[in-house]
Amino acid sequence: MSCVLKVFRAGLQSGIRLQSSSAATAKAAAASSSNAGSLGFSFELTDQQKEFQQLARKFAREEMIPVAAAYDRSGEYPFPIIKKAWEFNLISGMGLSIFDSCLITEELAYACTGMQTAMEANSLGQMPVIIAGNDAQKKKYLGRMTEEPLMCAYCVTEPGAGSDVANIKTRAVRVGDDYVVNGQKMWITNGGKANWYFLLARTNPDPKCPAGKAFTGFIVDADTPGIQVGRKEMNMGQRCSDTRGITFEDVRIPKENVLITEGAGFKIAMGAFDNTRPPVAAGATGLAQRALDEATNYALERKTFGKAIAEHQAVSFILAEMAMKVELARMAYQRSAWEVDQGRRNTYYASIAKAFAGDIANQVATDAVQVFGGNGFNSEYPVEKLMRDAKIYQIYEGTAQIQRLIISREHFGKYKK
Repeated sequence: MSCVLKVFRAGLQSGIRLQSSSAATAKAAAASSSNAGSLGFSFELTDQQKEFQQLARKFAREEMIPVAAAYDRSGEYPFPIIKKAWEFNLISGMGLSIFDSCLITEELAYACTGMQTAMEANSLGQMPVIIAGNDAQKKKYLGRMTEEPLMCAYCVTEPGAGSDVANIKTRAVRVGDDYVVNGQKMWITNGGKANWYFLLARTNPDPKCPAGKAFTGFIVDADTPGIQVGRKEMNMGQRCSDTRGITFEDVRIPKENVLITEGAGFKIAMGAFDNTRPPVAAGATGLAQRALDEATNYALERKTFGKAIAEHQAVSFILAEMAMKVELARMAYQRSAWEVDQGRRNTYYASIAKAFAGDIANQVATDAVQVFGGNGFNSEYPVEKLMRDAKIYQIYEGTAQIQRLIISREHFGKYKK
């Protein structure tokens, strides 16, 4: 077994202990991602981080890229790939820093963001339990994720409440030692494949109650009676990712599955994003890097007017702009991941990374299609898939506009003393 696999396995087995408190998480993550405190500012990865990166890169190239187009056409859930990734400990990431997880995410997204999103959804589903679960909840729900390749899901969005999370209508009413839940969720990644959900529901019926006190976070086993899983949605891109609506009809959840306490759910749900937006930005960067590589290789081979199109200034400038954007997106996600690993509130940097990387993924993928010309519009070439897959990065885990709202709020806060 290679050194990096041993580290991964040790990290997974100790992950629940490492994540038992935010302080412990920050300390463990900082130890993993810091090159050497005495060096100060550094762009160099540690040898261990390079091994993580190379393992993920090898898996992406050898296992994912050869089957990506087929899964895109069929829309079939890529469980064989997910199972292999789990065996290589490339999914859960518990015990790793956010920075190290992002390095892995970028490499997997390079191959196929549909498959990578199916894997990454576990991080979002688990994060509320990681940051807010008690020891018993972590042992029961995070523990099982290390024992077999199980999926979980973040069950928050509703048909009428996407960006407006405070408008969630799903209700949970206390009845004895249980909560009875009724409502409908929508666009739930891994919705039909999850073993359990993180669920956000309103527990205070007063419409004037502030969001910070009106909602409660629950852990819900997916096989609980009353849960109805909708059909798989056929989306523009990332087609092998499982996205569905989930309906809750008189679903009973035991009180021991409440995260922290009644009324704490909104802060838990939003707090998870500080940890998960950096990996989303890393995924968008991976897609953009793939688009840049495909366009560059094509431009060096394709000839017009007696020379490679890369030698035409019009094309070379497009590729230069693409390269600039990819490099800056990578720096943005790495800064946002590094911030949270230091135990600091990284909302500002996480939103910058997510917004910028999501935007440039779309721009770079579109430019790649342009470099390919007519071939780029054809499904025999990979760039049209990249263009379709990229769009969701401006929508899920907070739209591009919501990120700008957060960034402006954080920015103005620096001036309002």
